[in-house]
Amino acid sequence: MSCEDGVREGEPPLAGCRVVECSRGVAAAYAGRLLAAMGATVVMLEPPAGSPLRTAPPLLGEPGESALFAYLAPGKRSVVCDPLCAEGQRVLARQLEVADILIDDTPLRERAARKLDQHEVGRRFPALVHVSVLPFGSSGPKADWDGEEVNLMHAGGEGFLLPNGLSHELFPDRPPLKVYGHFAEYQAGATAALAALCAWWALPQVGGQYVDVSVQDAVLSVGAFALQRLGDGSLEHRSTRRFRYGGVFEARGGFVELLTLEDRQWAALVELLERPSWALDESLRDPLERSRRGDEINHHIREWMSRHDVEAIVERAQRLGVPAAKYRTPAEVIHGEHERSRGLFAPLILATGERVEALTAPFQFRCSPLEPLREVPKLGEMMPEATS
Repeated sequence: MSCEDGVREGEPPLAGCRVVECSRGVAAAYAGRLLAAMGATVVMLEPPAGSPLRTAPPLLGEPGESALFAYLAPGKRSVVCDPLCAEGQRVLARQLEVADILIDDTPLRERAARKLDQHEVGRRFPALVHVSVLPFGSSGPKADWDGEEVNLMHAGGEGFLLPNGLSHELFPDRPPLKVYGHFAEYQAGATAALAALCAWWALPQVGGQYVDVSVQDAVLSVGAFALQRLGDGSLEHRSTRRFRYGGVFEARGGFVELLTLEDRQWAALVELLERPSWALDESLRDPLERSRRGDEINHHIREWMSRHDVEAIVERAQRLGVPAAKYRTPAEVIHGEHERSRGLFAPLILATGERVEALTAPFQFRCSPLEPLREVPKLGEMMPEATS
């Protein structure tokens, strides 16, 4: 998005957009978080006891504030709303009347009673973009199924391919794993946010739309290449899913990920490795031959890496044009020179008043700097009748 595309310089990209979020899980809450980061007004409708995410682990200090909720909720407003009672239904209707987008992960079996049925919402609010975010979507034989992160990682195929690469080499007997945290739901949240914006952009042409987002489908899109290979009869497995050469290597003081896809990158890698005789073999100029001899190449790279300091490897690799980076600790990321120069982290005040550092957004805009999301909202801090 650029200034020439109609965004006023200095104004958040989604200034003026109003979002109502009915979320219980990470995917829908993350979609709302991304829209809030871009300047949308996002109103969370929470039950009287608060969102379940407010007590989700891991917990910070005393009285145990959820770190997950603290990441998902900043920049939003909180309204207490119980749509199972008449007053709650009036609050819901009041918020939807002035909303552009509704993000909703209410299970299908509960939507009619809560006045969130797809057809009812579409009839009453024809200009509203209604984004449904459910484990397996809102149509099809699994629409009523519940699903947790570990279920969805495997339902989307990604669990079948983990652990792989160096992890599989080091721990070949480990069972299938999931990525730490909420990988599947974050993927679905990003999908839901993008789908919401696409439907909102099309509003003048087609009016309000119902957008059906499946967390399973979002995970499937991550492994799209593995799915494509099914067409030629190739079934990837955690024991075979890896780069032909490259990947993760242990160096002195840490781990390095290395990926060379182009001839110029291979030539730079040879320079990084100090032009060893094995790498000067003329046949290795052929990328297909390098793929065939991947295990041999990795053996040499691994031996070289083990003798060198991780920081020195990465610094020289980047100067030479070798795609390489260190696996860094969270503290190294937060205080990293690159992250600081880009302003990726900013102070955040928790509901308890504690001050922490948090990621502003996983993206930036050239002419519309994103404002830090400064506070985690307290439950019900916005009056139900308020719309601003």
